[in-house]
Formats: sequence, C-alpha cells, structure tokens
Amino acid sequence: MMTSRERINLSLNHQEPDKVPLDLGGCVTSGMQVRSVYLLRQALGLDAPGTPVKVVEPYQMLGEIQLDLLDAIGGDVVPLENTKTFFGFHKQDWKPWTLPDGTPVLVPGAFNTDPEPNGDILQYPDGDHSAPPSGRMPSGGYYFDTIVRQPPIDDDQLNVEDNLEEFGPISDVELDYFRREADRLERETDKAILANFGGTGFGDIALVPAPWLKYPKGIRDIEEWYVSTASRRDYVYTLFERQCEIALDNLAKIYAVVGNKISAAFITGTDFGTQNGPFISPRSYRDLYQPFHKAVNDWIHVHTQWKSLIHSCGSIYKLLPDFIDAGFDVLNPVQTGAAEMDPPRLKAEFGDRIVFWGGGIDTQKTLPFGDPDAIAQEVAERMRVFGPGGGFVFNPIHNVQSGIPTENLVALYKAVNAHRDYPIR
Repeated sequence: MMTSRERINLSLNHQEPDKVPLDLGGCVTSGMQVRSVYLLRQALGLDAPGTPVKVVEPYQMLGEIQLDLLDAIGGDVVPLENTKTFFGFHKQDWKPWTLPDGTPVLVPGAFNTDPEPNGDILQYPDGDHSAPPSGRMPSGGYYFDTIVRQPPIDDDQLNVEDNLEEFGPISDVELDYFRREADRLERETDKAILANFGGTGFGDIALVPAPWLKYPKGIRDIEEWYVSTASRRDYVYTLFERQCEIALDNLAKIYAVVGNKISAAFITGTDFGTQNGPFISPRSYRDLYQPFHKAVNDWIHVHTQWKSLIHSCGSIYKLLPDFIDAGFDVLNPVQTGAAEMDPPRLKAEFGDRIVFWGGGIDTQKTLPFGDPDAIAQEVAERMRVFGPGGGFVFNPIHNVQSGIPTENLVALYKAVNAHRDYPIR
C-alpha cells in the first residue's frame, strides 16, 4: 500500500497510484466551514458532544482538519501555511466562541467576539480596535465580508509602492517557521505537503483590499481595481513587475529552507471566471497576467521539484490553454457546474497536461441539496471521468460550506472510499 505522499506525487506526474488521492483542508480553497467540520467529526465519533473545533481561517470560517479526521476519511494532504490569519493576527491564544447556530468553536485570541448592536461581528486588522474594521460577519452569517477602506484616489499622486506595502522580503522568523514546519510535517506524517507561501497572487481580488493592513493605501476598492486593470494598465503592470521581483527573491530563500519536502505550491487564487464565462479575455490574460505567472512557474520548474497550482473559480475553459502555457501544473477547484466546464471534455482535452485538483462533487447543488444516493452517483461518475491515467486529486469544488446535512457529509467520504481504487470502473 502506498503512502499518501507517494500517491499524490504519482498522480501529480500523471501516473496511476493505488487509489485516487483525496484532499480535505490542504489549502484555503479545499477546506470546510467549521460547523461542517464539527458535524463530520461528531458523526465519525472522533469527539465527544460539544467538543469545539478551531477556526483556523476566520475570513472564511474554515475549521481545522486534524490528522485523526484525515485518517478517518483517507485524506492524503496537509497544508503548509504561515502563522497569521487573513486579518493579520496570529493563530494562537485560542478562546471559546459560539457560532450563531450554537456550534461551539475556538477562535484566535485577537478574534473580536463582541457583536455590534445590530448583531454584526466586526474584525480588525491585526486585532487592533483603534484601526478601522476590515471585515464584517452579518448577524446570523457564516463568514466575513471584506470592508473596503479605499482612500480617495488622486491619479497624480498614485504610487505603485502603496500597493506593494504587503509585499517585501520574507523575514527570518517566517523562514524559520517554514523550515521547522516542513520538517515536522515530513517527519511526523506520510501526507503530501501543499504549501502556500504567499506573494504570488497577482491581482487576487480577495487580497486587494488587504484586510490585514491597518491603513491600506493605493487602489484597494474592488470595483476600482477591476476598472484599473484597463484604465490604469501601466500602473498595474508595473506593480506586478515589482511584486514578481520580490516573489522570486523570496521563493529562492524559501526553497533554501524547505527544499523538495513539499509536493505542490499554491501560486495564485486570482479568479478569472464567472459562472457563465471568463472574467477576462485570453488576450488580456496573456498581456497582463501570463508574463508573471510564467516567470514564477519557470523559476519553480528550473530550481525545484514542486508542482505549481492555480486556483480559479468559474468558467475558465477558454483560458486553460493559456494557463498551461504559463506553466501551471495543477488546476483547482475545477468548477464543473460553470459554463463549458464539462468533465469529460476537460479530461479529454487537457487531462494529459494539467492535474485536476477538485471537481469531485458540486458544492452548489448536489452536496447541500442532494441525497446520499445522488452524492454517491456523482462521486462515482467523477472518479470514472477524471481518475484514469492519474492527474486527479479528489476534492469537492471549493470549500464545503455550512448547512450541509450531516448524512450528506458522511455519504460524501463513504462514496469516495468506495470508488477510488484503481483500476477505476
């Protein structure tokens, strides 16, 4: 029987392992909302009733996927990420909190637990209440919305350095953490390591408002940013040039401490697709984004054994040839419910050139609203389509959200393990 690491590495190289690899929680787009983690752990008998689950990423309210849960479902991937949350405070000093539906959880010490008079929960950059809040969970909500803190823009005063405030040389403290954590994960588990070192998400709209910065400068409004990719194209291109220079320097330092202990690196989470079509034309992608994606991927392929992962939601069929030309090895989340994202078509046209990390089950319809039989049928079909020849890591399409019936969560992983053995039938 193969180790998880061997299983992932074979599939990443388009070879068939003993079974289709499974990811839950390997990165911020392959996890599970904390209430669903709680329900799954309870259903599998891993915890006594009322045992809280840690919220390891407050922005999306993602729950911690511990090794006992991975082992229970047959998971193969562990994450290597930095120690700070999306709001800039550390994942430490855990304290109890209760979700609006009554689920007990643990949150980092700097997580604001005091609701506003209307019931909203505000989060503050680095937990500093003297700064303007940067995130809002509406009363009764499930996760946080970014609060845009866009200062008035004066084009005559715009300075690329303002949008580079969050990018800079990686610190010795961070490097030491990555070194120690990569060593620990390799030594204490047989799982494949999926790393997210940051700094290479050019134009990732989740990052543009910089909710971890107390007083962000530059172009930080979401609509203004999208408009600027056309109206201020030279500014954005220059910003990407500088960001890329910094990123390549940091990657060299990171590789010096983690080596080839990791199997894949999460390079970008910039979304290029909507439900019905691409967010951007292939020509515009090639002009503004591809040069920097290619520079990062070329460096990785020359200097490391890592595989590079691009996350993009939506209908991106028309952009896949350009993603492949940019050097991406892995695509996540494979949103098969979007236009032109038919699984057999994707596998037939691109399955020998890019790894599908996701696409395992529709999290917009089947998982929340189907029954266990429908879930089993869809899982079996996705295994049959994506599995042959390797190049597939089973993962639901993006994060599993709250509100999923417990029986559906259990049925999902029961079905995965019933249909993942090679040869796939």
